[in-house]
Amino acid sequence: MTSESSESSDTPAEDLPLPRVLCDTAALAALDDASAGALWRLAEPGRQLDANVVRIPPGRGVDTHREPDLDVLLLVLAGHGTLTAPDGPHALPAGALTWLPHGSTRSLTAGPEGLTYLTVHRRRPGMRIQRGNPAVQQQ
Repeated sequence: MTSESSESSDTPAEDLPLPRVLCDTAALAALDDASAGALWRLAEPGRQLDANVVRIPPGRGVDTHREPDLDVLLLVLAGHGTLTAPDGPHALPAGALTWLPHGSTRSLTAGPEGLTYLTVHRRRPGMRIQRGNPAVQQQ
């Protein structure tokens, strides 16, 4: 597959963004003593995405919630768990790739080995104050 470069020929090569290896998700998922919560977060400046590697300890979970604004991809890296949605429970074995559409209601429960997963979604816009407008608005 080929593609045309959309970068201007006036942009110096040293100013172009470069692909980067960010972390070893297999090593993160293999941590036996990993605490609950985010084990890794995408934090590169100028990004358009947010991503997290999250661990839920055995038998624990994420309570039922609804994400009104963002679609989320969830990839199970290790362990297994259950996604519960209005249409019932869905098994989440290692390797399961799940789409959580915006507006959907869901909860997660880790199995006996715990559940380690990667989430990826569009970055939420930051808050900013605009001149001449006392209200705080999203970018």
